[in-house]
Amino acid sequence: MTTRRPTPTPPGHHQEPSTPPVSAPRLYTPAQAAELLAVRESWLRRKAGQRAIPCTFLGKHLRFSAANLRDIADSGNCTPPTVHSRPRRTR
Repeated sequence: MTTRRPTPTPPGHHQEPSTPPVSAPRLYTPAQAAELLAVRESWLRRKAGQRAIPCTFLGKHLRFSAANLRDIADSGNCTPPTVHSRPRRTR
């Protein structure tokens, strides 16, 4: 019976226990965000510059998170006006 020896670790390499990678939130460029929202990129940049819509700045770079895109889309929702029936005129 032969005993199997573990393969040696190359010098300078330390084996660490495997941990799941930390995923950063997905950020979209203005062009990607504009395409997803079906709006012009210039409109998106203008509104972000005015701070009228939620956005993220990484230094001088404008980016949008998925939450930002949801908030922008939700801010456009409007409730339909309620229809009030008027009483009929009597003669």
